[in-house]
Amino acid sequence: MEEKEKVTLVMFSGELDKALAAFNIAIGAASMGMEVSIFFTFWGLNIIKRNEGGGKSKGVMRQMLNFMNRGGSKRLPLSKFHMFGMGTKMMKQLMKDVNFPQLDELMTMATEMGVKYIACTTSMGMMGLGKEAFIPEVHSYAGVATYLAEAREGKVNLFI
Repeated sequence: MEEKEKVTLVMFSGELDKALAAFNIAIGAASMGMEVSIFFTFWGLNIIKRNEGGGKSKGVMRQMLNFMNRGGSKRLPLSKFHMFGMGTKMMKQLMKDVNFPQLDELMTMATEMGVKYIACTTSMGMMGLGKEAFIPEVHSYAGVATYLAEAREGKVNLFI
């Protein structure tokens, strides 16, 4: 049996437009029969945080960080022209006007196509996040060695 070509994405950014691009690429690769994994690290973890709130962090600094950085696919800012949330609302409306799927819809499609979500345990530990903070679609929780093992076999490796 022929082994599938692999695509790995490092999702470092927690911004809506970059998340849309990453999931668009992931879905495209999966539709071409490629095996796709997305390694969410640092601010990229915000994309896979629960929208309804996550777990409690230990320590005042971690609690403050997670209060200011709530995350969740419905709360992501734009990388440019965020304008205190107005830009994000405008972008979401433009997407709706042209029937472009919202981020949650793209995430559902990616999950259904077998895209693996890997949450970085090193970033989770630094930010004081436990598994309860994340959506159930997260495939695994692992460190950089797991990403590198996947990337070593990948035909396409992208950092977003």
